[in-house]
Amino acid sequence: MLTGLGVSAVCAVASLIAAAGTAAMALPGRPEPWPVHLMRRAAASAAWAAAAVYSMGFFAVLASESEYNDGANSVPAPACRDGFDPATIQGLSHHRSSYLPLRFDCVRDDGSVYAGEAGYGWMNGATAVLALSAALLAIGAGYASELRARGAAAAP
Repeated sequence: MLTGLGVSAVCAVASLIAAAGTAAMALPGRPEPWPVHLMRRAAASAAWAAAAVYSMGFFAVLASESEYNDGANSVPAPACRDGFDPATIQGLSHHRSSYLPLRFDCVRDDGSVYAGEAGYGWMNGATAVLALSAALLAIGAGYASELRARGAAAAP
């Protein structure tokens, strides 16, 4: 659990550093061509933020999985019973966990399923949006560099 918090914190700090580099593009003395550098720095910031959010969810699923069948009062998985009313957890047979996409599902005897943790939905969405943004910004930076190189080659 502490490792997960540490990895998430390192990614969050790296994201903040990359965001500061992105904000520094507004200051005088910025490197040229500044749009390319701005997109690269924003892509790095988005990628680190995606890694921070995903690692937080990854280690939350890992912690829920490791608590299962680990000592007294650990069956069913604590993520499936903590915070739920007795009617919800009645007939709980097992759980399913997934790391991609992040989820921890609790399965009853009749086959019905409920989510063990509601927070995984926003983590999956935020990770996908941030990763897609990082990819699009990186592609855009490459495209801008290519356009600049073609323009420099065409100019006499």
